[in-house]
Amino acid sequence: MRIAIINGHLIDPRNQIDTHQDVYLADGKVAAVGTAPDGFHADQTIDATNQIVCPGFVDLCARLREPGQEHKGTIASETRAAVAGGITSLCIPPDTTPVIDTPAVVEWIHRANADAGFCRVYTMGALTLGLQGERLSEMAHLKQAGCVGVSNAMRNCDNPLVLRRAMEYAASIDVTVFLQTQVSSLANAGVAHEGAVSLRLGLSGIPEAAETQAVANYLMLVEQTGARVHFCRLSTARAIQMIGRAKYDGLNITADVAAHQLHLTEMDLGYFNSMCHVRPPLRTQRDMEALREAVADDRIEAICSDHQPHDLDAKLAPFADTEPGISALETFLPLNLRMVTGKHLTLSAMIERLSMTPAEILNIDAGHLSVGANADVAIFDPIHEWTLSADTMVSRGKNSPFLGWSLQGRVTHTLMGGKLVYQLGK
Repeated sequence: MRIAIINGHLIDPRNQIDTHQDVYLADGKVAAVGTAPDGFHADQTIDATNQIVCPGFVDLCARLREPGQEHKGTIASETRAAVAGGITSLCIPPDTTPVIDTPAVVEWIHRANADAGFCRVYTMGALTLGLQGERLSEMAHLKQAGCVGVSNAMRNCDNPLVLRRAMEYAASIDVTVFLQTQVSSLANAGVAHEGAVSLRLGLSGIPEAAETQAVANYLMLVEQTGARVHFCRLSTARAIQMIGRAKYDGLNITADVAAHQLHLTEMDLGYFNSMCHVRPPLRTQRDMEALREAVADDRIEAICSDHQPHDLDAKLAPFADTEPGISALETFLPLNLRMVTGKHLTLSAMIERLSMTPAEILNIDAGHLSVGANADVAIFDPIHEWTLSADTMVSRGKNSPFLGWSLQGRVTHTLMGGKLVYQLGK
């Protein structure tokens, strides 16, 4: 297929483009930007008048629930939801069932995604065997199989010697280590931020120190080993200060935040709203404002969805017994556009944090529309107003605290490899 995307406002941070330009796609690649190549005849023309054309978004963390929890979602159902949110590349953490600690699991996931055919799925390999934190995984084999990094997901590696050896191994084969920042003994099975709200509701709290101590420990090991480390889903102002200082000192680190942490606080728990049960927990207003500032000044380079679809029953128990997580793919764009309307980011900076920078963190060829690049394109109407409802969500998971919210900004077309994989209303 040869496709011409005309009359749109093209924003491509990698190539420093922020103007009205047409884009021409052929054979799954970007054929030209601005002027059609000689002899180009479009098989399909997409009129993007009053819309933004940009690289497809790259999501650093989305759980697709397959293999192992197909009752919550599948690779096919959740990648279909991803493209409805303009996401053309996403990375899944290794806490599937079975764990992604062998090349066989990596290959199975890639085959299943090829059959689905909606977006590109990248895998994160396990840092330790079975995510048990006791023995190192065969990281070199996982990298060879296609893993873009290693992680212990949400299961902490509490043995500092094992973590040091893991970082040394990863550094020796040039693999990024992705770390969740929580000391499990301090979190102590908590379910909400330790503060006035958790005390009022009688919920077990997770103190700020559970995150900050983990960040401090990891930073010491990064300095010791020289490993390239990405800090996942930060949630506290103090942790951001520590990350900012470490970057100033020259440590090879990056960081991200989940989109919902930029718009919700502990106050949104209300009277045990289980849709707001997330991990790390929603923190204070001060923490949320610090996260926004960190995204704006590039101490936090990327924003992810942290998509975790659940079946209906998972959120119906008493708050402490519900499963944490939000179905977040379809609200990814409008939530981030709120950062633009709130004057925290320019539109170009937002797109950079959703596409170019996450692609660089994963070290994949995505997040830009250079001539010859994969034709992964998102087209969205930045002023389209709509209301999120469970009936219209594409994901199998309907667990979103944003149900009923009036949202602004909606994806109208998503192309992956030059193929139209999503069109609003069709």
